[in-house]
Amino acid sequence: MNDIKPRQWGWLTLFTSSTTLICCALPILLVSFGLGTVSASLFANLPFLVVLAQYKTWMFAGSGIVLVITGWLLFRPGRYCPTDPVLAAQCESAHSWNVRFFWVSVAIWALGFAAAYLALPIFVWLDGG
Repeated sequence: MNDIKPRQWGWLTLFTSSTTLICCALPILLVSFGLGTVSASLFANLPFLVVLAQYKTWMFAGSGIVLVITGWLLFRPGRYCPTDPVLAAQCESAHSWNVRFFWVSVAIWALGFAAAYLALPIFVWLDGG
């Protein structure tokens, strides 16, 4: 895993968590706003959305594992930057951007997870059924 640069980990986490949002939260959001035909049109014209929805459990598990690994890489004990002031500044800048990407990815993943797995049970419970 050391051959993947930290910046690439940030993009990887953002990509994997965004797929969970596209597969699960976007269709629910569109239907909630009365745009069910738009959601149906998206699924008809973009067949990969159907595949993402069919394998959402694996997708959430895989992207969750990537987030856990990324979190460990970002916040592991013993992480250090070079002593050269220029390289140290670049290292700290890259680390702060990676941390931002990580937390945005976690938020996207959590939103997708809530839409995919928690929204229906909560609505059923609130409806009294």
